[in-house]
Amino acid sequence: MLIERIYDEDLAQASYLVGCQANGTAVVVDGRRDIAVYQDLAKKNGMKIVAVTETHIHADYLSGTRELAAASGAKIYVSGEGGPDWQYEFDGERLYDGDTITIGNISMQAVHTPGHTPEHLSFLVTDGAFADTPGYLLSGDFVFSGDLGRPDLLDEAAGGVDTRFAGAKQLFTSLRDKFLTLPDHVQVHPGHGAGSACGKALGAIPSSTVGYERLYSWWGPYLAARDEQGFINELLDGQPDAHAYFGRMKRENRQGPAVMGERSPLQELDTAGVAVDLAQDNVTFIDTRSNSEVHEGTVTRSLSVPAGKSVASYGAWVVNPETDTNPLVLLASGQEAAQDMWDHLVRVGIDNVAGYVTSIQGLPTFTPKLIQPADLADFDAAMVLDVRNRTEHTAGHIPGSHQLSGGRLMWHLDELPAEGTLVTYCQSGVRNSVAASALRRAGYHVVELDGSYAAWTAWQQTREAVSTN
Repeated sequence: MLIERIYDEDLAQASYLVGCQANGTAVVVDGRRDIAVYQDLAKKNGMKIVAVTETHIHADYLSGTRELAAASGAKIYVSGEGGPDWQYEFDGERLYDGDTITIGNISMQAVHTPGHTPEHLSFLVTDGAFADTPGYLLSGDFVFSGDLGRPDLLDEAAGGVDTRFAGAKQLFTSLRDKFLTLPDHVQVHPGHGAGSACGKALGAIPSSTVGYERLYSWWGPYLAARDEQGFINELLDGQPDAHAYFGRMKRENRQGPAVMGERSPLQELDTAGVAVDLAQDNVTFIDTRSNSEVHEGTVTRSLSVPAGKSVASYGAWVVNPETDTNPLVLLASGQEAAQDMWDHLVRVGIDNVAGYVTSIQGLPTFTPKLIQPADLADFDAAMVLDVRNRTEHTAGHIPGSHQLSGGRLMWHLDELPAEGTLVTYCQSGVRNSVAASALRRAGYHVVELDGSYAAWTAWQQTREAVSTN
C-alpha cells in the first residue's frame, strides 16, 4: 500500500493519494484543482487513479474532485450524510456511514464524523495485504495534530446562525463514539497543518495517532471527564477570523467547481498593450513583489499579492471572481513563475488570468504613501485600521485602532468611514500592503504605517526608555 501526502503550504492543506501497489490503482482524497501533482505521482508509481473523493464540502479552497475525475475518468464519491441542507449538487456516488471504497487489497471505510460540518466523513483505511483491521484514519477536518476542526465556520463564512453550538456538540459526540473507540495504534492523517484557519492551534507535524491524541490533546481531559460544556466553551473560545472568501468556496464546492480542463501555458504580454488595457480598466494588475519593493513604486490601481507561500490566500482577499470580472495580469520573473502563481490562484477559484509581464517599466505608476510611527499621534486620520486577526488585536494594538482582518476587509467596507484618510497596519507590513492595495483600488485614500505594529511597538519602547533615562 502507498499513502502519499500532498501538502500545500499556501493554504496549509493536505490531500492524499492512496494506492494499491498490487494492482496499480489509486484513490485521491481532498484533491486540489491543479491536478498535475496527482497525475505525476500516480504515473511515477505505475498507478491509475480510479476514484476521487473528499471528506466534506470545503470552505478554504476549491475542490479538485471534479477536475481530476474529468481528466482521469475516475469515479466520484462524496458524502450523502448531513441532511437535506448539506447535499452535494453534482453527480457522484453518495457515501454513508459504513460504506466502503475498495481498490485492490485496500478498503476505505467512510465514517460519519459531523462537527466541523454536518456531512463530514473520515476514512478508515485497511491494507488487506497485511491486516484485516484499519491501520490509518484520513481525518479531514475532524481531528488535526493537536487540535480539532472548528465548528463555527458555517456561522463565520457560510451564513449560518448559531450553528457553532450544535456543531460543537456533534464534535464531542464524534470524538466519543467514533474516534476514541479506535485502537491507539491507528495513524491519523489530517487535512490541515499549522497556519490553517480551520482550527486555532494546529500542530506542524504531518500526522499523529489515536493514542497520542487521546493522551496529549487539549480536548482529551474534557472527554475523559464527560465535560461536554467545558469542551464546547474551550473549543469555541479564541478561534481566528474566518476569511470572507470561505463563503464562496462553500457555495462553489457544494454546486460543483467548474472544470477547467487542460490549461494552455500563460503567455508574456506586450507592455504597451497592457498599458492601454490598464488605462481603459480592462485588466487588473497584480504586483507580486515584496511590500518593500511595492513601496518604492507600483502600478497605479494595482493589487499587491506577493509571490511566495500565500498567493492563494492573499489573492482571495483582494480578488472576488464573482464581482471582479477583469482578467488579471501578473508581474512575474518568467513563464514558470507566472504559471506557478496561476496554479495557486485556481485553488481558490481565480481562473481568469490573461498573462504576465516581467517589468512595470512603461506602465503607469505611483508611490504608496507611508507614515512613520513617531508621526502617527499627530496625523489627522479618519481611522487607524488594524488588518490583523482579532486574536492579534486583543493581544496588543495601537490605542483607538479599529480591527478588521485583511481576509474580511473588502466584504465589510460599511465599517469604514466614507471620507478622510485611513492609516492601515498589520504586524510587519506584508498583509498591510495587500489590504491597502485593495482599499486604494476601491477608491479609499490610504496611508500605510511604515513597519506596521512591530515598528510602532519598537518606537514606543524606545520612547519609554528615553523617558525613563
